[in-house]
Amino acid sequence: MRRKGTDEHLEQQRQRGLDLLKSGKKATEVAEMLGVDRSTVYRWKREAPNRKRKQKRGTSGRKPKLTKTQLRRLEKSLDRGASGFGFYGNHWTLDRIVQVIWQKFGVRYHPSSVWHIMQKLGWSSQRPQRRPFNRDEEAIEQWKAEGLPEIKKSAVN
Repeated sequence: MRRKGTDEHLEQQRQRGLDLLKSGKKATEVAEMLGVDRSTVYRWKREAPNRKRKQKRGTSGRKPKLTKTQLRRLEKSLDRGASGFGFYGNHWTLDRIVQVIWQKFGVRYHPSSVWHIMQKLGWSSQRPQRRPFNRDEEAIEQWKAEGLPEIKKSAVN
């Protein structure tokens, strides 16, 4: 189990406990002062030398293929719209973004990986709404007002 509180708060409490131990306080006194179990204070003391080594490590995992600067440039390019890159229609698909990344930066990504990049940039998944060019809004509203109620009445009977 873990105590309630943010990681930063718990780290500050642990560091305060270690400082009190260095100043000459006993583990039982530190435990009472901080409201933790005595065994917790002993564990902090035991793990303190190893903790410094852990904090010096860098981030884990593979380095990103695109730098932060390249990601900003990509986002500005995508803001121009898909038609600015010669695509039909002004909507982005993951495959189109893959092609743009390859053209601009020479880096290959799988479309599912591009999805993670787009989420990191704050973009969301949206589908373009398709409407016919010859759509007659007035005729549709008239049908909703007159034709639809007749159909509903006949379905009830």
